[in-house]
Amino acid sequence: MFNVAIFERSVQNDNYAFSIYICYLVYAPLYLAGPIISFNAFASQLDVPQNNYSVRDVTWYGLRWVFSLLLMELMAHLFHYNAFAISGLWKQLSPMDVFIIGYGICGIEAPENMPRCINNCHNLESFWKNWHASYNKWLVRYMYIPLGGSRKKLLNVWVIFTFVAIWHDLEWKLLSWAWLTCLFFIPEMILKSAASALQVESSLGQFVFRELSAVAGAITITCLMVANLVGYVIGPSGIHWLVSQFLQKEGLPVLGGMFLTFYIGTKVMVWNYF
Repeated sequence: MFNVAIFERSVQNDNYAFSIYICYLVYAPLYLAGPIISFNAFASQLDVPQNNYSVRDVTWYGLRWVFSLLLMELMAHLFHYNAFAISGLWKQLSPMDVFIIGYGICGIEAPENMPRCINNCHNLESFWKNWHASYNKWLVRYMYIPLGGSRKKLLNVWVIFTFVAIWHDLEWKLLSWAWLTCLFFIPEMILKSAASALQVESSLGQFVFRELSAVAGAITITCLMVANLVGYVIGPSGIHWLVSQFLQKEGLPVLGGMFLTFYIGTKVMVWNYF
């Protein structure tokens, strides 16, 4: 309610009645939200209504009140400090959460962890460069290069993936995942080294090369899925079961459909990449 500026007036003795006093006590606009006025100011206006504010003044005050309400609503949506304080949600933050929020203010830049969609990688090297890329950079800097880099990559890959498995957790499933990944990685590295030395100039040769690359990509994606299934789902004891299921009469169409899908997907990936 808007504030009524009224001076104290003298009140006749007849107005000092118990009934008027009760009206003063229970007059809702005053005892609920204020503003507070004295009994004399209230009782005197029962006989003589206020005339201090014109219709124009009341309208302007109402517009100002609406503007203030909208402004507070806007601030309530944009600034959440009041809700944050009242909800007590901050009490549920662990010390690590508080430190991480504080560290974010420092502005230390970290590399993008997923620079490329993992479903847009048709070889193991590309996949592991883009899956947790920051960890990959760390491994290259502190392990791969000190171990000899690309000169000894056929050996380095075993050391690095074994370390990664142990870094996650010391489980046979994870070690199986690491060693299966290395086993699938070796042929890819050998074929990529041979392909880089191969010069294909004819149209037929380029066509054959693209088709073989798509086949290799389909095989690689399948091997990657198998390694991840062994490492994170079925474990090394489930390898025989997985292979036997695919080689059964019911599993061969599924395997063929997967291979065809990965073959087409690899061709799309290579085409989009270039």
